[in-house]
Amino acid sequence: VQLQASGGGLVQSGGSLKLSCATSTLKPDSYAIAWFRRVPGKEREGVSCFSTAGSSTHYEDSVKGRFTISRDNAKNTVDLQMNDLKPEDTGVYYCAATRGGDWYCRFMRDYEYEYWGQGTLVTVSS
Repeated sequence: VQLQASGGGLVQSGGSLKLSCATSTLKPDSYAIAWFRRVPGKEREGVSCFSTAGSSTHYEDSVKGRFTISRDNAKNTVDLQMNDLKPEDTGVYYCAATRGGDWYCRFMRDYEYEYWGQGTLVTVSS
């Protein structure tokens, strides 16, 4: 199983980016599919999560109202639309998945996620 993350880039503060995580290699099952990020000077943190079991979504507090996670069934991707980006959003973003339901989305503990994509760099300039 290999996830593929894409969509990072350089954007000015207040701008937008859309990240995509290709999930076609996941076998049919219920998954929690999350976006994590590692920002300079901080540990990797969960940003947002989509639970395929009930299509529920979860967000870390600092991105609520700015980021939207969604699943595109036609493309087999889980996308993260990031609006009103701030310099503190700068970091390497990873998508990850684990079998299971909403529980794994609620806490977004990185060690509970089985499958990882490569990171994609997001840089927000002030």
